[in-house]
Amino acid sequence: MKALVIGGTGPTGPHLVNGLIAQGYDVSILHRGTHDSDLIPAHVERIIGDPHFEETLRDALAGRHFDLIIATYGRIRIIAEIIGDYTDRLITVGGAPCYRGVLQPENLFPRGLQIPLPEDAPKVADEDEFRFGYLVRLAEDAVMEGHAEGRYSATHFRYPVVYGPRQLTPAVWTIMRRFMDNRPHIVLPDGGLTLTTRGYAQNVAHAVLLAAQQPEAAAGQIYNCGDEAQLTMAQWVQVVGAAMDSEIDIISVPDQYAYPARSLMMFYGPSDHQIFDLFKLKSELGYRDLFGAVEAMTRTVHWYRDNPPTVTPEFTTELAENYRLEDAIAAVQQAANEKLAAIEHVKKDFHHPYPHPKKPGLDRDHRAR
Repeated sequence: MKALVIGGTGPTGPHLVNGLIAQGYDVSILHRGTHDSDLIPAHVERIIGDPHFEETLRDALAGRHFDLIIATYGRIRIIAEIIGDYTDRLITVGGAPCYRGVLQPENLFPRGLQIPLPEDAPKVADEDEFRFGYLVRLAEDAVMEGHAEGRYSATHFRYPVVYGPRQLTPAVWTIMRRFMDNRPHIVLPDGGLTLTTRGYAQNVAHAVLLAAQQPEAAAGQIYNCGDEAQLTMAQWVQVVGAAMDSEIDIISVPDQYAYPARSLMMFYGPSDHQIFDLFKLKSELGYRDLFGAVEAMTRTVHWYRDNPPTVTPEFTTELAENYRLEDAIAAVQQAANEKLAAIEHVKKDFHHPYPHPKKPGLDRDHRAR
């Protein structure tokens, strides 16, 4: 059996390639040739081509046929339109922006996404609402149209926010730097209680590989994927700190004032929850995490500690500005906390409303219940 991974050198690619090899496939990868991965065996054929355009993709695939193609990179809509000439089975990877309300929760009533968010939740309606999200929707629509027309058997995955080694812009690094720079605090929106579905690279690759193993079950299906258990943003910071043997104070501010935390949010968006429903993936394909969230995040921190990303001047400038903002916000928050603490109030004890008599035969208990 022959398989092709379009992409293959990013965070999930090597896991997909090696997983397919373990399933018995003769695997090739197709990418633009700008970088490679030493995690991909040397015997894996590298096909150089640009999967963003029909002409360059056709040139790269001329005279070839594969039993399975997994497309994790390129223009999925273009791939979906022509790939039936080169395979009978296609697995594609998209993302959450197709869901209506991911970045504009005010477009929904009540405000915010359904929790958990199923695969058939409303999608972005048109380009005016959210152009990028609409294009993501059109891409997966093209994949499903190809399946419906019998050009190939298709499965589509909606990736969450993926974390782990080899990220182009690892959000976890911005948190790690605060510990490395001995910062006293970090500003998070709404106490850092935001829940966003994230997926460890090996976990989401495992989900895709389960579909590769089960072609009949996965045919014509769209799946959310991500870690089974999710951490709040504050828990994420806590796990990073524990992995670095350190702690940091969390400064809680309303979302609209959490300027330094924007880079930790999907597309710099709001702090509203974004939680995928994984029932379909788990029940139909038998998905379970290879690594739990705490272990996966700890492994991620250790990897970046040993393999720090290249720091650009833009990153350094932005980090310094975020530190300045955090210090200014912390001073305001401290003053506000002191005013709040000065408000007189009586802390009430909680007692359940049901009678709990101390002796038999009493009409009322000691609290007159």
